[in-house]
Amino acid sequence: MTAPPDETEAVPVRIEDLVAAGDLAAVGKLVEDLHASDLADLVERLDEADQVAVLSALPVGIASEALAEMEAGDERKGLLAALSPEKTAELIQQLAADDAVDLMGELEPVEQQRVFDALSHEEAGDLVDLLRYDEDSAGGLMTTELVAVEGSLTAGEALEQVRQQGREVEDFYTVFVVDGTRRLLGTVGLDSLVIAHPDAGIDGLVEEPVATVTPDVDQEHVGRLIARYNLASLPVVSLENELLGRITFDDVIDVIEAEQTEDLLRLAGVTDEEELRHDWRESVRTRLPWLVLNLITASLAASVILAFEDLIAEVLVLAFLAPIIAAMGGSSGTQSLAITIRRITVEGSGSARGFVWKEILIGLVNGAVLGLGIGLLAFVLDGNPRLGLVVLLAMWVNQIVAGFAGAFIPATLDRLGVDPSVASSVFVHTLTDLCGFFLLLGLASKLLLGP
Repeated sequence: MTAPPDETEAVPVRIEDLVAAGDLAAVGKLVEDLHASDLADLVERLDEADQVAVLSALPVGIASEALAEMEAGDERKGLLAALSPEKTAELIQQLAADDAVDLMGELEPVEQQRVFDALSHEEAGDLVDLLRYDEDSAGGLMTTELVAVEGSLTAGEALEQVRQQGREVEDFYTVFVVDGTRRLLGTVGLDSLVIAHPDAGIDGLVEEPVATVTPDVDQEHVGRLIARYNLASLPVVSLENELLGRITFDDVIDVIEAEQTEDLLRLAGVTDEEELRHDWRESVRTRLPWLVLNLITASLAASVILAFEDLIAEVLVLAFLAPIIAAMGGSSGTQSLAITIRRITVEGSGSARGFVWKEILIGLVNGAVLGLGIGLLAFVLDGNPRLGLVVLLAMWVNQIVAGFAGAFIPATLDRLGVDPSVASSVFVHTLTDLCGFFLLLGLASKLLLGP
């Protein structure tokens, strides 16, 4: 049940009052019907002391789900550190392995060890094994909790195994089939097991896995596979094809959102370190270096104008036309850049190769149309047909350059192993500004001031 907006706004205040009064039982009753995500939002709005009190008062299952739904970062890390190791261990035990590892990964090594000491040897060992994987890899996303049956079983025996294992596994969507050494053979649908004759072997029901990944595969590739093949879960296997775990679609939704947000921020010249909760000092620290770089490159482009100051003084209308041509080049370059980076993000590294010619062709057509328009405007303003021709050519060529740069620069950075969303925008805008100013003023100096 989700509370109405007005009531939701009042709940944090009521919780603070109840915590201050020491009535923790009433706190639990107040939030017991809230969804874990809504409860997490409420907890995040409290100060750390009240957060600890609320989580301690709630039933362990509810508190652990709310903690897992809280946004990862310094605030949740501080809350975990403020809880006792025993309480953290109690909450960790209630979570799926992938969520538990996410929480443990936010703690310092010393704090992790204290929590491990409060867990059973088996539980601690499982978490240690998962923590060795990079958090942005398939191993960092996977959970080892799954339902797997041997391919030598009958349908009736397999169903019994599913019933037993399913009691211990949260939200399983796929039944994996393995051999005696736990090598993955494929998957079998629950509907196929249910309608099959109990004595029939399941070897005839097994379907080969559509896709598998090893633990070191990047999370972006995992997201693309699940989206491409509409998978509920994706098996993670070793190099020997041993089944290690599974990644479910709900975990990948968070990954896709995080990756798209990161690319969007970087494309805008903001580092992915800038969180929504940063104060103004931290935001200045992350943004200012990129703005300084933009200032340097913009100054470089503007210096072209100084080289033609005598020409501009003689043909004043050029001062009006130059920013238009440069700005239109920047806009077209940004369009090409966004499409190219999107292609790389969706289809993977290397997918933008051969994309450059398409963008050049688009620039050729768009440049012709825009060039005719701005050339006609220049002729109307100045009455000189040669100025109209200069402006037409400058706009046309700069649009071609914009299409080329918007595709070539990110594709080249991608080939070099550099994230194309980090610096492409700066390079594209600098190139289109330089070319726009130089083409217009250079052509004007030859065609307007010539004999």
